[in-house]
Amino acid sequence: MTRHLTDAALRARGLPQPDGDSDKEGRGNVLVVAGSREVPGAALLTATAALRAGAGRLTIAAPGCIAMALGLAVPEARVIALPETAAGGPALGGIDLLAPLAGRIDAAVIGPGLMDEDAAIAFTRAWLEVFGGAVVLDAYAMGAVDAETPARANAVLTPHAGEMAHLTGLPKETVADEAQARARAASEAWHAGVVLKGATTWIAFPGEPDWRHGGGDVGLATSGSGDTLAGLVTGLAARGVPLLDAALWGVRLHALAGERLAARHGRLGYLARELGDEVPAAMHALCNRQAPDGPPGS
Repeated sequence: MTRHLTDAALRARGLPQPDGDSDKEGRGNVLVVAGSREVPGAALLTATAALRAGAGRLTIAAPGCIAMALGLAVPEARVIALPETAAGGPALGGIDLLAPLAGRIDAAVIGPGLMDEDAAIAFTRAWLEVFGGAVVLDAYAMGAVDAETPARANAVLTPHAGEMAHLTGLPKETVADEAQARARAASEAWHAGVVLKGATTWIAFPGEPDWRHGGGDVGLATSGSGDTLAGLVTGLAARGVPLLDAALWGVRLHALAGERLAARHGRLGYLARELGDEVPAAMHALCNRQAPDGPPGS
């Protein structure tokens, strides 16, 4: 069974709203493990998106070489400097720094911009051993999950077709041609949610119907866009939104942000760093029935 991710479908599922007297703790605590010497901006994009989705508190864990710069770029965040491997990835010793936070983190995202694939996988697996909350895995961190090492019900992976090909060993063309089937098969094998990104995005969770989001603006296919999406899903999950709903809302809000930017700047040339700024207004409009519904599949 396939369901279409429309605005009406999202409003029917609802988006929990904080009480008028709630504080930042009530909107959840996010951990972002991201960035590297070569890709420091991924941590910035992901962290900003988590806040734009409404999360109340933010901790960024990033390699020591970029930690100070991130603290200045995101003054809202606590920043923890992680030890690095020789190849610039997260060293396992960083788990000792993060483990005391595990019980206070509501949702975590691991992977955007991380270097050293083997180190990222080992670090992610170690974090999953100590953390029981919702977790979004992106980029190299997704390699921590496979049929032999399945995840758990509160994990979601966010690959594009090329990353899914790398994870499964299938040709990229096969993944693109059979996107729904590949997302469903991976979800069941890995015991995790899968958001297979593309012009048509498929969202598959174990035991749930498949969801289809079509009509994504071509401008969203830009460097850093996926980091923003990962941050949106994580920020929503930290607010207490069930992970499937966080994935659905994140995908649609990401697309709406692109639509708003395209209306002002044209379909090409807007930047991933601009997407997060559009999210609060898009979320408000969608929650208050001001966003027009597109055709089925939009």
